[in-house]
Amino acid sequence: MISRREFLVTTGAGVAASGVGGAAAAEAAKLPAATGKSAGLFLPEDDLKPATIDRLPLEWHQQRAQLLRDKLADAGYQGILLTNRWNIIYFTGLWHTTTERLVNVFLPLQGDPVWFNAALDRDLVKSWWYSDGEMYFDWPHAEGAFPNEGKVQMGAKVDLSEWMLKALKKRGFAGKTLAADTEFSPSMQRKVVNILGKEMASADETCMSFRIHKTPEELALTRRAYNYFNQMHAYARDMLLEHGANLTDFDIANSATKYGTDLLMADIKRDGRPHTAVGITVAVGCRVGPSTASPHPNQFQHAKITRGQAIQIEGVVNIAGCGGELYRAMFIHPLTDQMKKLWTVSRDSCLIQKEESIAGVTGSTVAYKIHMHQVKNGVAPYIYHRPAHGQGWEGHQPPYLSLGDYTMLEKGMNFSVEPGLYDPANGIGANFSDAFIVEEQGPSRQMSRLPWSEEWCWVKI
Repeated sequence: MISRREFLVTTGAGVAASGVGGAAAAEAAKLPAATGKSAGLFLPEDDLKPATIDRLPLEWHQQRAQLLRDKLADAGYQGILLTNRWNIIYFTGLWHTTTERLVNVFLPLQGDPVWFNAALDRDLVKSWWYSDGEMYFDWPHAEGAFPNEGKVQMGAKVDLSEWMLKALKKRGFAGKTLAADTEFSPSMQRKVVNILGKEMASADETCMSFRIHKTPEELALTRRAYNYFNQMHAYARDMLLEHGANLTDFDIANSATKYGTDLLMADIKRDGRPHTAVGITVAVGCRVGPSTASPHPNQFQHAKITRGQAIQIEGVVNIAGCGGELYRAMFIHPLTDQMKKLWTVSRDSCLIQKEESIAGVTGSTVAYKIHMHQVKNGVAPYIYHRPAHGQGWEGHQPPYLSLGDYTMLEKGMNFSVEPGLYDPANGIGANFSDAFIVEEQGPSRQMSRLPWSEEWCWVKI
């Protein structure tokens, strides 16, 4: 086995930058600036420029919140209770972690949000978009107990839902026509009616509609994330080409993740304090052999790379939540006819998705065309799932390219690209992924610069 330092020096560690500050990253990591072999195969740039910001500013989130309020006002509502982590992040901009603890935000038609949170988040909340709110100590919360204020007592357990609703009543929202970002259970609605006098309607679809239509700012951040991701893939592929016979899939995954993290973070302005470097994910994966034959393998990835195997380099990269998946299904020579067939049908299905995913057709229509292509080419037994899911800050989101989803595709929707095929008997699989953005006219916009070619994916080691 060669050392990690040898990986960094002799493989694609110096992959040339693609408009993302790679020279700065190379200097910070003391890596050579030479262009790696794989980077020379990137597709040409298009007209979408990568963002120069590290996160969407508060003003962007406030504008989205105002658009939500305007839409609710048109429908006769006077405020909305946000309960879903991703809706809270999207409409307020506060990146936070959720557990069993209640974190809710009420957006009135006028004025700033009203926050409901535990004490452990008090600094995060109050240093962001804050002028009003209520805080409990922790879950379960004991009435009157605030050790952080020197009040240590074993009070009665507080029903936090009722606590929050009473706070809204105190602020004058009893009897008002309100919405929530979810459909409440009957027991929760009884509490709402008992305290506020009227049920809260569900505005779940309204909130999701905002989140599935990507703004130009989100697309620019997504392109920036993919520019880094392109280089991570090139780095991993160069490792495979130059040292593959001495490596495990674990080696490639971890070295590429470290390389990519150093590359990206060298360009992120931050001081270690809250609200910078938010929503960042760098997770490059690699799996080889039989694990590629399962859509979601459950075994730990630590297998020796050998010739005649399938290998998938994959992962997710996000900046401020914007980004997504990028997989390439690869095969190591010598290739069998079955390898070539599965790979080719899967790759061609991706290209069908690119051409057919345009505004004005349903997700089911695109799925139908892809599945028909697969079946006509004799690979029906190897089909395990739908061709794609919607891609959002949370990962999977509606709508889906699935036979049962009749949602009309609209400009700005972001989809994964994974009409994969799997052959467990032979221990091989071929599953690509990328990000395709729906346009008014076809084809979809590809966010990565990775090719779909045999040259990239059929490798010799």
